Amino acid sequence: MSSRSRIGRQYWVALRAMVVFTLVLGVGYTAVVTGIGQLALPAQADGQPVSDADGQVVGSALIGQSFTDADGNALPQWFQSRPSAAGSGYDGTASSGSNLGPENSDLITAIGDRRAAVAKLEGVSESEVPADAVTASASGLDPQISPEYARLQVARVAEARDLPEAKVSALVESFVQGRDLGILGDPTVNVLELNLALASMAG
Repeated sequence: MSSRSRIGRQYWVALRAMVVFTLVLGVGYTAVVTGIGQLALPAQADGQPVSDADGQVVGSALIGQSFTDADGNALPQWFQSRPSAAGSGYDGTASSGSNLGPENSDLITAIGDRRAAVAKLEGVSESEVPADAVTASASGLDPQISPEYARLQVARVAEARDLPEAKVSALVESFVQGRDLGILGDPTVNVLELNLALASMAG
């Protein structure tokens, strides 16, 4: 067999192997895993979409979003999310933190400005503002806030919506999610889900 024939045979074997592995691993494996995901955990496989009372998908339970006006000012009738450094804010295509160290002057200034803004919005002292109200998460996409930050916002939201404060407070407590497996992480509140329930409560 000539060297040209051997090379041609090797190329043909390599081409067939590439086609077979592409079909098995690139198509077959993907189809099987997707099918299992859709059967076992359909909501998670689809990104846990969240719908409003009209059935319109308004976001994902896994990705936070802003509840601000066009100028970035907090809308008083909604519970506010934590800050985001992902793109222009909660950009799923640019997931990231600020990557600024704890002694970075820009970060220190930003945290101070946020703390003052939150304290003014909620009518409390700056010492009462929790850390997650002024710091972005590592992903910039966290959909949850701490129960402390949610509770801090109750009075403002209740006043803006002309609802009894006790009723809004009870709603917040019903959305507090405990630690995973009872020991991992901290309790959280999903802001989007809480705001959708708030909208239903307010009619």
